[in-house]
Amino acid sequence: MNRVVIVVMVLCLAPRCYGDDEPSRVNITPSVARAVVRHGELLVTITRRQDPSSTVNSIYARTSRDCPPFCVQPITLSPGVETIGELELLDYLQRITDGDNSIIVIDSRTPEWVKKGTIPGAINIPWTIISPTAGADPFEIADVLEAKFGAIAQEGLWNYSSAKTLILFCNGIWCEQSPTSIRTLLQFGYPAHRIKWYRGGMQAWEGLGLTVVQ
Repeated sequence: MNRVVIVVMVLCLAPRCYGDDEPSRVNITPSVARAVVRHGELLVTITRRQDPSSTVNSIYARTSRDCPPFCVQPITLSPGVETIGELELLDYLQRITDGDNSIIVIDSRTPEWVKKGTIPGAINIPWTIISPTAGADPFEIADVLEAKFGAIAQEGLWNYSSAKTLILFCNGIWCEQSPTSIRTLLQFGYPAHRIKWYRGGMQAWEGLGLTVVQ
C-alpha cells in the first residue's frame, strides 16, 4: 500500500515556540520538542512525527542503489570541511532565523528531488549550476559566488574574506550531489572552514521523522 505523506507547516508569531503547552511524545532531544525556523517568508515548526508507528518515507526506503554512481561517502569529505548532524544543522537554522545572514543552508539536489520535500530553511542551489563538469556556465557560477555566497571578484581572483558559511546536503550518504558541490567550491578556492556538510541528508532527516516542506 502506498503511503500518503501530508506536510503540515505550523506557523508561529514568535522567533521560537519551545514553550507550547501541548506535550510532545517524540522529542528532538530530551529538552527540545520543536524548533521554529524561517523558510522564505514563513516560520515553520520542525518536530518529529508523533505517531510511534510511523515509518520512513518510501522514497528513502531503498537500501541498494548501483555504485557507481550511488556509492557510500566518507565521513570526512575534505580536510577542513566539517561533517555535521541533525542537531548542528538545527542550530544553524535557528541562527539564520534569529537574523544571522552569514549562513546559508543549501539543498544541492536537482529540482525534481527538491519538489518531493526539503528541510525547512534550506534554499535550492542545484549542484549542476555550479559544476563546470555538469556544463555550468562560468557567468552563472560567478553570479552564485558573488550574489549568494558573498565572494568578491578581484582582478581575476576571488576574495572570500566576507564569504558566507555554507551548509550543504543532498539525499543521503550514498548521494554525490552535495559532495560534488563542495569539491567544486574548494576548487574555486572557497575556504574549507566555511563549508559544512550534512552527510545524512534527506534520508537521515526523514528517518528521524523530522518535518519537511514542499
